[in-house]
Amino acid sequence: MRRIICTYLYLMSLLTIAVAQEKTIKLFPEGAPDEMVRLEEKTDREGNRVAGETVLRVTNVSDPTITIYEASEEVASGAAIIVCPGGGYNILAYDLEGDEVCLWLNELGITSVLLKYRVPRREGKEKHEAPLQDLQRTVSYLRTHAEELNIDPDRIGVMGFSAGAHLSVMASNSFDNRTYPLRKVDKASCRPDFCLLVYPAYLSGENFQLAPEIQVSAKTPPTMIIQTEDDKSFIDSGLFYYYALKEAGVPVWMHLYSKGGHGYGIRDTGALVNSWPDRAEDWFRELGVID
Repeated sequence: MRRIICTYLYLMSLLTIAVAQEKTIKLFPEGAPDEMVRLEEKTDREGNRVAGETVLRVTNVSDPTITIYEASEEVASGAAIIVCPGGGYNILAYDLEGDEVCLWLNELGITSVLLKYRVPRREGKEKHEAPLQDLQRTVSYLRTHAEELNIDPDRIGVMGFSAGAHLSVMASNSFDNRTYPLRKVDKASCRPDFCLLVYPAYLSGENFQLAPEIQVSAKTPPTMIIQTEDDKSFIDSGLFYYYALKEAGVPVWMHLYSKGGHGYGIRDTGALVNSWPDRAEDWFRELGVID
């Protein structure tokens, strides 16, 4: 019976994903900025498994899109969160840090928006330059279409994993500067109202400072950080950003776990850090994102 129930839930999840995929929207109908060559998008499930399951990896994205997962009317809070998968700005861990996260947010009554931003890194450009354009357009798009999407334009957040967390930080601190031709949709602000970072990467610079491209201010939105001590390459990213936010007077939560490593997404890998969604739910309630 348990196996039957699990199979049923799994199939229902696939059905939910399939329905959501029908709501995919091109961010730049006129063509993404500076994309002279259209890449052939590639997907694969090769490589390391997480919690015994494969990871869908997407790359060669030159036509960025968003896929909207609307919360059901019965539980919808009116809030929306843009989900930015990680992958070193070269690939996107599209299910591990994307679809699966969106379904969890829907359970909380949050409309989730999965961002398929441009990867891999573009030669001659900063690693985050093209993806930041994609995320800024996404925030503005949601605000412009808030009424038809049944969301509150003042409760639009971003969340990211690893490189996607770096992208979320850039959007949280670079909203006064856009590097692409503006359209009517871009008249709406691209500043996120809140930001959730899970094992953030690339935030630390030299001499216990943030990376130079990150300029924190009092306008930086409230933030929550999930980090583990054994995430050896990136633990300083979470610690340095936390300190910078506190110095700027920005409300911030940080949960630092001893073990868990990097790249667990929302799956159960047997580490205590896997309880982070419960902590995030507490934070959402404190902010008024959900009731």
